[in-house]
Amino acid sequence: MAKADLSAAWIFFFLTLPCVFHPERMLWLLFFLVSAIHAELCQPGAENAFKVRLSIRTALGDKAYAWDTNEEYLFKAMVAFSMRKVPNREATEISHVLLCNVTQRVSFWFVVTDPSKNHTLPAVEVQSAIRMNKNRINNAFFLNDQTLEFLKIPSTLAPPMDPSVPIWIIIFGVIFCIVIVAIALLILSGIWQRRRKNKEPSEVDDAEDKCENMITIENGIPSDPLDMKGGHINDAFMTEDERLTPL
Repeated sequence: MAKADLSAAWIFFFLTLPCVFHPERMLWLLFFLVSAIHAELCQPGAENAFKVRLSIRTALGDKAYAWDTNEEYLFKAMVAFSMRKVPNREATEISHVLLCNVTQRVSFWFVVTDPSKNHTLPAVEVQSAIRMNKNRINNAFFLNDQTLEFLKIPSTLAPPMDPSVPIWIIIFGVIFCIVIVAIALLILSGIWQRRRKNKEPSEVDDAEDKCENMITIENGIPSDPLDMKGGHINDAFMTEDERLTPL
C-alpha cells in the first residue's frame, strides 16, 4: 500500500512538472519573486531608504500637474542620473531605483539597489549624489527645496552668484556719491546763510521807515508820531497860543 502511494506521488510530480516549468508560468513566478524582494528592500523607515514629499499644488497652483507613473519614471531617472555621477556607480540604471508607499498627497519612499549584491546602496552615497544634483532634480519637476523635500537629506544652498561689477567699484561709487552730496549741501548752506545776512540790514531799515511814517489816531484826531531823530513836534499836542503866537 505504501509503495502504491509513493508511485502515485511520483506520477503526479512528473505529470505536473511540465506545467510548473511552462515559460509563461516561469515569468509570472519570477515577477512575483522580484516584487517580493523589492518589497523587502523598499519599506518605510528601512535601512538606506529616504522619504520624499512634494507640494505640487502649493508651488504651481492652477498649473499643477498630476503625479502618475510617468512622473515616477522621471523621478527614478533623475535619481539614477545623480547616482551615475558618483565614482564606481556609473552602471546605475533606472530599474535600480525602487519606490514604495506612494500616497495621493505625493509622498513616497525610495531606495537605490545594487543588483550585483542584491542590497541597497549606502545612504551616504545616495545622500551625496542627491545633494550634488538637487537643483537639477528641482528643475525637472518645476519645484524648489521647499516644495520638493528629501526629509533625511538637508537642502544645499545655491552657489553665490558673482556680481558682474567688482565689489570695490560699488563701494567706491557709494562713497563718491556721499562726498558729492555733502559738498553740494555745504555750498547751498553757505549761499543760504549769505543771503540771510544780506536781508537782515534791509529789514531793519524798512522797520524804522515804517515807524517814522506811522500816523496814530487819538480821540478821533490823527497825529504824527514823535520824530526822535529830527525833533519833530506833534501838532496834536500844541495849544492854540503856541500855534498862533510866532516864536
